[in-house]
Amino acid sequence: MFLPILWALCFVNTARAVTVYGQIPFGQTSAAATQTGAGAAPTDTSSSLLAAYDETILRPPTLPQDQSLNFTLNLAATNASVPWLSIMQHGSFYGFSIEMSVVTQLMGKNSSHLQVPFLNLMGQIQQRSGGVHIRIGGNTQDFAVYVDDIPDGHATAKEKSDLKNPTLTPAVLYSKELFYLAASISSLVNVRWYLGIPFNDTNWRLQIAEYGQAILGDRLIGLQGANEPDYYLSHGHRTEPYGPFEYHGEFGQLIEAMKNNPNIPIKNMLIGPSLASGPWTPEQMWETDYINVYKDSLVAITMEHYPSNNCFVRFNVGSYVDPQEAFPTFLTHQSALSLVEPYRHTSNLAREAGKPFIMFETNTATCGGLPGISDSFGAGLWALDYGLTMAATNFSHALLHVGGQNVYYNPFTAPPTNQSSFNQWTIGAIYYSVIIVAEIFGKSNVSQIVDTSNNGLLTPSYAIYDNGALDKVALFNFMDDPTGAHDITGTITVNGGQVPAQVHVKYFAASSVSVKTNLTWAGQTYGNKFKVDGRPKGELNITTIPCDQAANLCNVPVKAPGFALVFFNDPRTVETEVTPITFETSAFTKTINTVTIDPEVLATSNGQSGKERAKLGSTSFGSVNGAEGLRALVPAFSILVAMVCGAGVVMMAR
Repeated sequence: MFLPILWALCFVNTARAVTVYGQIPFGQTSAAATQTGAGAAPTDTSSSLLAAYDETILRPPTLPQDQSLNFTLNLAATNASVPWLSIMQHGSFYGFSIEMSVVTQLMGKNSSHLQVPFLNLMGQIQQRSGGVHIRIGGNTQDFAVYVDDIPDGHATAKEKSDLKNPTLTPAVLYSKELFYLAASISSLVNVRWYLGIPFNDTNWRLQIAEYGQAILGDRLIGLQGANEPDYYLSHGHRTEPYGPFEYHGEFGQLIEAMKNNPNIPIKNMLIGPSLASGPWTPEQMWETDYINVYKDSLVAITMEHYPSNNCFVRFNVGSYVDPQEAFPTFLTHQSALSLVEPYRHTSNLAREAGKPFIMFETNTATCGGLPGISDSFGAGLWALDYGLTMAATNFSHALLHVGGQNVYYNPFTAPPTNQSSFNQWTIGAIYYSVIIVAEIFGKSNVSQIVDTSNNGLLTPSYAIYDNGALDKVALFNFMDDPTGAHDITGTITVNGGQVPAQVHVKYFAASSVSVKTNLTWAGQTYGNKFKVDGRPKGELNITTIPCDQAANLCNVPVKAPGFALVFFNDPRTVETEVTPITFETSAFTKTINTVTIDPEVLATSNGQSGKERAKLGSTSFGSVNGAEGLRALVPAFSILVAMVCGAGVVMMAR
């Protein structure tokens, strides 16, 4: 009698309860499982055809002949006299822009079945920064259509569309499950959301605003009014004439439509203009008096920008960009400086208007990125330098774009559907960039940064002040030389103070700027292709370097290539107080040759494909209070229920 009751408890449906799900990765079994034989591992038969798993390796750039390898940074002890110091920055500076068409692939089928690795990856950022900003949108948001229901309970679906779309993606259907999905994620990790109102025409489809506000509440922080409107004419969304003044007028029409809609209680959470540095310059937009006219409706000023493109190869648009020739342009501080230069005036205007300035969508190259560049260690260094340069130029946030398996630049990629039963996730080098920026600015929300580069474009540097005091120094080495002949040494001195007795250094390291594997941050890796479960692996390695207090200097070496984050205070004193946020699965379907499920095994489980998810049964024991965070709640009875169900949940948060 008791056992059937336990089985029944496995399938109790709690309203809006959250189920994180997955399966045992191939080759991992419970310690208690009985094995009768080992079969050959499944073979990867299709991933080589997908851009996200491209194996292109480029030649590192030629080494310079006249680069100084030793330099000194004379830094002020406090921020009182530091020129060009940035605004106060948050650890959530870097976030993600997720293409609307791949939401269920990356985040989960719906509010009841969430992707475990995605939660772990977001939890890693929250652990360091306190939260994550995510935008759901992109080109596909303009073709999004609300429907009451999608078969099999999916939050989104794709359908063939006659609408003109520059990236040839199908139209996206979405239901209220999209918002419940986002809300479920936010109940587990501190994610806040941006959504985009469809703008392919002016027959306003406002369900995204209506349901977004009703379901997400204060987790919704902005609604985008048009995505790259400067390309609407060339993409066929509009007819001549269409320029900044026409868009200005349509933005006003959108505001009026929202004001007249009783289902949108908060009227002033629009963001724009989100130009793509295409036919219109920001200054042409400001000539319409956009900021002054609409500032009461705007919560942020946004732009979108990519340094290069792969559109000729992908869509036969524009001219061909040779990745090998383009590679050196990413491996210099000049890239970051050039990218922010067109926005310095806009940054000042946003600050004067009291609005955050956000790089709303960016990555290595539009139209999916460039093979050999976008997922290389060099791209990780580039994104890190680019992010810090934006922060030093008073951007408030920046969102790295994420697509499906047909792009090269993803920070993280779910496995192909036909391999999801044995392959795990893959991350790109720029995910490490997000983690590192989160550590640089931390949780205080009062960190400030200044560009201190004085040794050429291949070895940029930054100083970070927290609560007014010099707290960290960031050192780059873009050069690639395995012999060590181009390793650098940055000497740090403190003006108006003294260096500490020792500094603590975390290194971002790989064997070459060209490689895509065996990347490490402070000795830990998130894994190579198909090996990622969202948690770091390996022992944490923080290098302690003694300083010469008598001479008031610290010498910090950085390999070629590499990055060093120098802490003036031991980061372990903070990290030991933080419980890492990790998630396991509470739904289990792969029952062949399994007896019991070890929680340590389940923690590495990966989400199922959309085709398989409909077969899963929820075994959630209840919803989670997002205000308090996820607590370790595993009473003895719950453990017994979990064992009978074949899955356990161990969810931890601060």
